[in-house]
Amino acid sequence: MMELDDTDRKLIAALLEDARISQRALSRKLGIAQGTVLNRIRRMEEAGIIKGYSVILDPAQMGWSMTIMAGLRIVKGRMIDVQKKIAADPRVFAVYDVTGEWDSMVLARVKNREDLDNLTKTVFTLEGVSRSFTHVVLNTVKEESMPKPPSTD
Repeated sequence: MMELDDTDRKLIAALLEDARISQRALSRKLGIAQGTVLNRIRRMEEAGIIKGYSVILDPAQMGWSMTIMAGLRIVKGRMIDVQKKIAADPRVFAVYDVTGEWDSMVLARVKNREDLDNLTKTVFTLEGVSRSFTHVVLNTVKEESMPKPPSTD
């Protein structure tokens, strides 16, 4: 695991705010040479800390009006197979192995109640799912793709 210093953390925080920011602007913002910015970003990409850059979409503007959280209990020995099938559904944006009462947590977005009904009856009842619960998110208070890196203070 690569050790991050304050400059690396500040670079990551700036990129999380705006992944399209130029290296020149990063250099000015952080008060470091543009070559340093380039070298540090490359080093973090090569180390796998920075895995890529992406666009953040507004789900509602894209037609996804409801966010769903589902807990699944999966038959022993079927976990990987079932999770792969669930992950293949385009409405699903996260699948986690978890501890506790449920084996897997799934996050998905659906267009409407009809789409939710379809997701529940097709994806959450796949062979190998022994039990499920589904929650509809009423209000999103905070949602980020990744928290800011912790400071060393």
